[in-house]
Amino acid sequence: MESPNVATNTKQEEPQIQSTTNVLKFIIYSLIGSFMFFIPITINGVSSIPIDHIVTWIKVTLPSAVPIYALIVILLGAVYPFISKTWSKDKVSIVFSLLKVLGAVVAILIYFKIGPEWLMAPSMGPFLFEKLVIPVGLVVPLGAIFLALLIGYGLLEFLGVLMQPIMRPIFKTPGRSAVDMVADLAGSYSIGMLITNRLYKEGKYTLKEAAIIATGFSTVSATFMIVVAKTLGLMDLWSLFFWVSLGITYLVTAITVRIWPLNKMSDEYYSDNADPEEVIKEGLFRNAWNSAMVGANNSVSLGRNYGRT
Repeated sequence: MESPNVATNTKQEEPQIQSTTNVLKFIIYSLIGSFMFFIPITINGVSSIPIDHIVTWIKVTLPSAVPIYALIVILLGAVYPFISKTWSKDKVSIVFSLLKVLGAVVAILIYFKIGPEWLMAPSMGPFLFEKLVIPVGLVVPLGAIFLALLIGYGLLEFLGVLMQPIMRPIFKTPGRSAVDMVADLAGSYSIGMLITNRLYKEGKYTLKEAAIIATGFSTVSATFMIVVAKTLGLMDLWSLFFWVSLGITYLVTAITVRIWPLNKMSDEYYSDNADPEEVIKEGLFRNAWNSAMVGANNSVSLGRNYGRT
């Protein structure tokens, strides 16, 4: 007698999941997130994704405040493990906590220009602080805002199903890792790392999958390749350089996932709240759409979603 009730309840739930609200949330939020991370636009002769343009604008508008902000972030990151008393919970935490302290000391020396000559060489400390520390320090909090739109309202589930036939056989990663691949390619490694870290902690990637994505997909980005091509004088061969670099990167990734150490890494999840991707073998688009609607239906508010990044 219970089976008809279960069937009836399921039928009643389907229209709710396929509601106009869920469809609009999926389409609008995914389009905004995709635009910010994946669509290069040209501003002042520079082609890059909108997030990168925002970072550049902040650096140009607040040239004195940005280095101070970056230094404060580094100092807070160095003292936080000791304040929260998490620095000694395991060997990895101890090593990273000590490295954070060392990094804070180096950052202070670079900022106040009081370090040794080798550290203060233009191609060393100042270069790393300007080209690495500041951009990453800005892009992570900014990226987190739009990251909530990109992966919190159904797009991750949609692409996850559609890309399974490609990602799993070739790279041994879930279909949803295609989001990381595109983010790395169109944006930067820091954006890809941000996405990978969140999905790993949410139980959507195993340790091995996260390592494959971080070491494989995050090693190539169009913006960085432009910098390399300009430095080497290869812009006249840009198309060839781009596609060869891209092909070699993904070929190497497909090989390294099958050899040590990646093939021996753990398949465990970050926590007990694992959310492995269901393997779909037929009806890909229909199942992708249904998965997207479920994701949109189960989504939280923008504020709470941002707080999870």
